[in-house]
Amino acid sequence: MSEQKIPGIPRWLRFVLISDRAGSAAYIGAGFFFAPVLAMLSPWSTLTVVCWVIIGVAGLWLGLLGIAMASGLAMVLRTGAEIPEDYWRSIIDYPTTARPTASTRPDSRPASA
Repeated sequence: MSEQKIPGIPRWLRFVLISDRAGSAAYIGAGFFFAPVLAMLSPWSTLTVVCWVIIGVAGLWLGLLGIAMASGLAMVLRTGAEIPEDYWRSIIDYPTTARPTASTRPDSRPASA
């Protein structure tokens, strides 16, 4: 995917937005893994502490990404620039705004007809 340079938007903001999105999804998914692991490791306090440290460090990293994201978006707002729709769509791997027609069949008609 080619990265386009848009005036007023810091280049590092794209990395932060993508990392925050992926990290948040992984953090939520890891919660389903860590819950039973913590229950099984509860007799061994050292291993339980190690798991909680991993969870805490990952949460801290997401918090720092959130601060960086808020700072970058505030910088864009301060310049008065507007982030285009295609920029947001490229971050979430969504197709660009050019959409295909509703039907590709030549003789199709609306359901109400």
